[in-house]
Amino acid sequence: MLSVLSRAIEARDPYTRGHSARVTELAEAVARRLGWGEERLASLRVGGPLHDIGKLAVPPEVLRKEGRLDAHELAEIREHPEVGARILLRIAALSDALPYVLYHHERWDGTGYPSGKAGEEIPLEARVLAIADAFDAMTSDRPYRRALTRDEALAEVERCAGTQFDPEIARVFLELFAQAELAAAASA
Repeated sequence: MLSVLSRAIEARDPYTRGHSARVTELAEAVARRLGWGEERLASLRVGGPLHDIGKLAVPPEVLRKEGRLDAHELAEIREHPEVGARILLRIAALSDALPYVLYHHERWDGTGYPSGKAGEEIPLEARVLAIADAFDAMTSDRPYRRALTRDEALAEVERCAGTQFDPEIARVFLELFAQAELAAAASA
């Protein structure tokens, strides 16, 4: 059921093919570094692929629009976390995914959506997923802009630590990339 839902989400927007899987993989690497146990990781493996399930209710012309969204379109996009949460509330087996779905667009500084939570008010699950989601979005082509390079996206993560992202999770995220680079360089 999880893979069917994930494919349905991505079928709505060809620019996001593979997005949920990549986000989940990145988030899991961070979660492992943070010491999450297997039960919590299993919850992430459900929440990650479903984090954008609410986009099923967003009109395709809004999802695929080239250029800036107008105020009405932006409001439609910003409803997807709450719509997704309402979908999940109907499926008891997916209740562990709620923090990932509902809060992945909250920001450390409280300027995110849908509820404007800040800092540690935001569930840890959502803080981990948010950085992986943003990084993958930045490094993927979208109808309205070209992808950033990996280094440009990492610089943006560093710049937004403490505003958009939990600074501790941003540090761990950046360390994981730095160590992967060191490991690749050492084996070359």
